[in-house]
Amino acid sequence: MIRDLPPEAPLAMPVQRFDGPPPPDSAPRDVAGAGRAPDDMLARRVILVLLTGVVAVAASTALKEAVLADGLGVGDVVLLATFFPLFALIAFGFINTAIGYILLSTGLHPGFTPVPRWSEPLEGRTAILMPVHNEDIDAVCARLAHMARAIAAAGAAPAFDLFILSDSAPDHEAAERAAWTALSARLECAVYYRRRERNVGRKPGNIAEWLRRFGGAYDYMLMLDADSLMGGRTIIGMAQILDRRADVALLQTVPQVIGAHTLFQRWMQFSSRAYGPASTAGLVWWSGAEATFWGHNALIRVAAFAQSCGLPELPGKPPFGGTIMSHDVLEAALLRRRGWRVHMVMADETFEEYPPTMIDAAVRDRRWAQGNLQHLGLLHASGFHWINRLQLLLGAAGYLASPLWLLLIAVSVVLAVRGDQGLLSDNASGTVLAVTLALLFGPKLMGVIHVVRDAPRRHALGGGRAILRSVAVDVPLSILAAPTIALTQTIELFGIARQRRAEWHPQNRSSDGLTLAEIMPRYRWHVGAGAVLLLLSPLMPVAAAWLAPVTLGWLLSPMLVRWTASEAAGRWAATRRVFVTDEGVRDLQPGAGSVAEPSVR
Repeated sequence: MIRDLPPEAPLAMPVQRFDGPPPPDSAPRDVAGAGRAPDDMLARRVILVLLTGVVAVAASTALKEAVLADGLGVGDVVLLATFFPLFALIAFGFINTAIGYILLSTGLHPGFTPVPRWSEPLEGRTAILMPVHNEDIDAVCARLAHMARAIAAAGAAPAFDLFILSDSAPDHEAAERAAWTALSARLECAVYYRRRERNVGRKPGNIAEWLRRFGGAYDYMLMLDADSLMGGRTIIGMAQILDRRADVALLQTVPQVIGAHTLFQRWMQFSSRAYGPASTAGLVWWSGAEATFWGHNALIRVAAFAQSCGLPELPGKPPFGGTIMSHDVLEAALLRRRGWRVHMVMADETFEEYPPTMIDAAVRDRRWAQGNLQHLGLLHASGFHWINRLQLLLGAAGYLASPLWLLLIAVSVVLAVRGDQGLLSDNASGTVLAVTLALLFGPKLMGVIHVVRDAPRRHALGGGRAILRSVAVDVPLSILAAPTIALTQTIELFGIARQRRAEWHPQNRSSDGLTLAEIMPRYRWHVGAGAVLLLLSPLMPVAAAWLAPVTLGWLLSPMLVRWTASEAAGRWAATRRVFVTDEGVRDLQPGAGSVAEPSVR
């Protein structure tokens, strides 16, 4: 007989406070090295921050000399005040990637590797949690079946239970129960199903409800999203790491994009494979035990999470108050506040899907923007590690950068029309703007060099010619898409500021293309802004030349969205060996042997 749910095993999950004295540490102290950072971790972080500051100050000084040559005006003040934080942000990303590239090139970091497995059996029991909200349940169950079979093939099925935690509408329940029943009948792992009548607290509330009812029976929980897929050896290896490392509460993997069909998905899939490893290696290098949490494809110590991560309602009304929308990075900070260690591992068998169109990506981005802006009110939270505060700030800054870039462009246009080239003067254009372009495109160049030099990765991306062909398409697409994305984010931020809250609707995971009638309501402002720049071009020829990619990107944004949303365009790219990737899903089977344990110092 198939049971919906196991016997309840209640676990307390107290609601945390962000003010007052920080709670005492609770991570075990009887483990060698527990709670102690590597001797050089502070030095790593100081190097990263100092290099970022030096580059940003140098560029801002050069800009100041250029724009103040004819005196100081209001526009010049705005340029200087806006430029420094923006330049610091891109400098930070470049230096992080450069460090990662050096680590990968010298072999100091192995890159994406199998998670190690040892001969001893697992000590802890793991619940694999799959929250769903009006999803394609057959696709979800297919992914769960793949993971469960890989675990069973390794002889570890008794240590794992699967939970489908539904927040779907009532009319989805029959299909979900039928899929769950069929799945349960063919797997060795136990599979349970629960649908909540009321969707309280979105995904964090879904997980909290499970923890308070069943968490006491499990040592670890594997947090997934509906589009997540992980290899059996990766899951088992991560559980063995937590068995051995009693002070580690969370292992966050770096999912690779799979399941690409539209041109947009293929483009993002290639970009993540080609440019992602260097950036991620740099992130692992300096984050240490204060790594972030992305909400899925992560293994978590149940007792630590329940003790540390009960989320309160924020004071005030939405969108800045109410339910915490971007919960994951806060949960990582709350774990570290209690003394638990949070680490990131670059495992090679962890995957997720990507939104099929630029519109779907923007809808998801809008939710993240609101959630990340909520974090600005929590930078003062008691007991947070300064690295966790930096992560909260960087998350919000990534969205605030868009209106700042547009402000920079707008001020430059006004000055140029008045005859003052400002940022686009000859002196500035020869130095600051050139350095800016180098910092923006340098990470892509380092990514290409790395994958071309790495034979297995080069082969997985179609070979050297296919990689160069893909980059030749990626660069102009990125140039055209960047101003479009920036304006989209700015429009959404204005909506958030006007108290228009984001709704958490089910994510669209497939597309058969978009019509211009569907696209234009969202991109009419982009076309209008491009038309304004085009009309002003005769009045500012130098500025118009520099801003041509922005003007062209906005004017062509509807066509870009439509073309990249097409599966036919995706197939066209594949037949021409553009954006080729070997997804590696066929290799998702338990394998013999392993490499050295990923650094979780």
